[in-house]
Amino acid sequence: DCIEGMANVSVDTFEGLLIDYCRSEGAAVILRGLRAVTDFEFEFQIGLANMDMAPDIETVFLLTEPKNIFISSSLVREIAENGGSVERYLPAPAHSALTRALERRSAR
Repeated sequence: DCIEGMANVSVDTFEGLLIDYCRSEGAAVILRGLRAVTDFEFEFQIGLANMDMAPDIETVFLLTEPKNIFISSSLVREIAENGGSVERYLPAPAHSALTRALERRSAR
């Protein structure tokens, strides 16, 4: 729902190595997001491994906007699970999906 109307963007799932998936889809670039130095170390290691296994596939890192540097999925989930408002951290479709998931979980 968050990418509705973006003709050149798609969402998919896969199992196995990312580079194998990239090859199956004809992708030549892996785009990864970085928030903090701790992200960089982990992502750099993965990027180097991917480069070693698939030198034809490039990894590109994008930096987050400074205002979002502290936001992570685990932080948003923890705030939401404890009754806090997370609407400002999520696109509307993602917020709706999280709200529904938490409601289903609490109904169990």
